[in-house]
Amino acid sequence: MATLVYLLPIALFLGALGLGAFLWALRTGQYDDLDGAAERVLIDAEPRGEP
Repeated sequence: MATLVYLLPIALFLGALGLGAFLWALRTGQYDDLDGAAERVLIDAEPRGEP
């Protein structure tokens, strides 16, 4: 029972930290273009000149 005194605040802190990181990512636009990277993989890059 004494370990709950230590583990519960640590768990709450880590949960709040994860939620804060998620909200920060939403505010900075990390999830704005979900399809762009998936489509860019399929597009062939233009060939570069031979060295």
